[in-house]
Amino acid sequence: MSVIACVAVFGSCTLQKETAVTLEVKTQYGVLQGIEENGVKKFLGVPFAQAPVGELRWKAPQPVQAWEGVRSAKQFGDDPMQPNIFGDMSFRGPGRSEDCLYLNIWTTAATTADALPVLIYFNGGGLMAGSGSEPRYDGSSISKEGVICVTANYREGVFGFFAHPDLTASSEYKGSGNYGFLDQVAAIKWVKENISAFGGNPDKITIVGESAGSFSVSLLMCSPLSKDLIAGAMLSSGAEVLPFQPSSQADADAAGAELLKQAGISSLADAMALNADSLQKLLPPKGMANVVLDGYFMTESADDVFEKGQQSQVPLLAGWNSLEGTPLQTLRGQAPTLENYKNAMKAQFGVMTDEIFKAYGLETDEDVLSQKGLDLASDLFTGFPTWKVCDYHAKSGQPVYRYHYMHPRPQVSAKMGDKVAALAGGVREKTTQEKKSEAQQPAIAPGAVHSADIEYAMGTLDTNEYYDWNEDDYAISKLFLTYYANFCKTGNPNGKGLPQWTAITKENLEAAPIMKIDVESKVIASPEKENAYRTLEKFYRSKK
Repeated sequence: MSVIACVAVFGSCTLQKETAVTLEVKTQYGVLQGIEENGVKKFLGVPFAQAPVGELRWKAPQPVQAWEGVRSAKQFGDDPMQPNIFGDMSFRGPGRSEDCLYLNIWTTAATTADALPVLIYFNGGGLMAGSGSEPRYDGSSISKEGVICVTANYREGVFGFFAHPDLTASSEYKGSGNYGFLDQVAAIKWVKENISAFGGNPDKITIVGESAGSFSVSLLMCSPLSKDLIAGAMLSSGAEVLPFQPSSQADADAAGAELLKQAGISSLADAMALNADSLQKLLPPKGMANVVLDGYFMTESADDVFEKGQQSQVPLLAGWNSLEGTPLQTLRGQAPTLENYKNAMKAQFGVMTDEIFKAYGLETDEDVLSQKGLDLASDLFTGFPTWKVCDYHAKSGQPVYRYHYMHPRPQVSAKMGDKVAALAGGVREKTTQEKKSEAQQPAIAPGAVHSADIEYAMGTLDTNEYYDWNEDDYAISKLFLTYYANFCKTGNPNGKGLPQWTAITKENLEAAPIMKIDVESKVIASPEKENAYRTLEKFYRSKK
């Protein structure tokens, strides 16, 4: 046989091992039929675990059961149970139910040999609201950059984060309360086991989340159940480290028992007998849940894991927005003077108030509503814990790409009428007080509010009709999306034609570089700002 013939035969054999990625994909559990739109194949409403209903309520997610024939994957599954906490959230699922453990896949792979990198996005919403069906997380744009995108629901509120002594006693691992986080682990495992059939690389999975999703990712980096399943991690505004503290199983159990008592529910059995709507009305979420040291999902705090360097040893891209918070939230109607702000913060900072204000450069009345004041308010919300994860992770020897997202959204479109921007990217009616006080509102430095980065980073500006996006917005979105895609592909966001992004390493921690993402994006290094974080860390550690 000639050399050419051998090559031809070898090539033929190689091609035979490839499988075309069509609109019918065979997973380990059965065949899915998706849809195609604008060159992107979508598989929506894919079950990754059994429905957590009936006896499976408040149990760890169970493996999905195989099905016969072809299962339609052309529309989103139900969104997680949740009250209307954020009235401006937009969903594409047909309804809300306990039967919500579905994920969605966007892929442009032609064959399984493409082995594209994979991004799994976990939604924000305070662990109380949100869904993988939200348009702002849509995976179409990043899939066109050569990255398979997955969004995955998880149980929220009382359905995802309720602990109780009887649940703990009856579980195989003698723990309860972390069901939403366990759902996230189950989603990662399903992707790991099945994504190759969609043209993905199971060894190239990057996880990302915003706000509560970002808190989740920091925990998934530490959990013994998930930390070895990923190749990269991205945090957007939040992390479950200092000053946040986990709950012991005993404390979580006691809190759950008291919760039932206050709601007039006499036993766990009675709670189990309630339908989902009744249960949610009696036990509505009252704030973001703590992770529980259940000996299974988490055996010790994330701080302990990071301090020991036992987290996922993978590249990290992490950051937060320039207007995550504002001093006005603390001043509560008082004039934004330095004296008033200091007095308002003394209840929290005590004897360290002056030291912290000095570290942040807050020295005059004008500083309070400048970027200096916004930095302090933002750091107290999400900035500091996100910074701390970057600090921990860089010390472990892994590259850390940190950003500060600066670009404000444009004005709410005039076609929306007399409305203002709301918390989840949508709009709401102005309150009577807002209408009255518009002229008296003090001016604050413009910036990117909490969650404003999502549409830019995911390339989904066009899914949000509430704002008048302009050329700058689209250019920043293209830059941010490309950084995301490059990071998923190589563990490094840099690429041809992009502003160079320097990683934080052990060697440059005292003047750690940070990418300022804006109309003119650039890396800066500020020893003064690092000192401010160290000062805030000193305060938090004094309170432990």
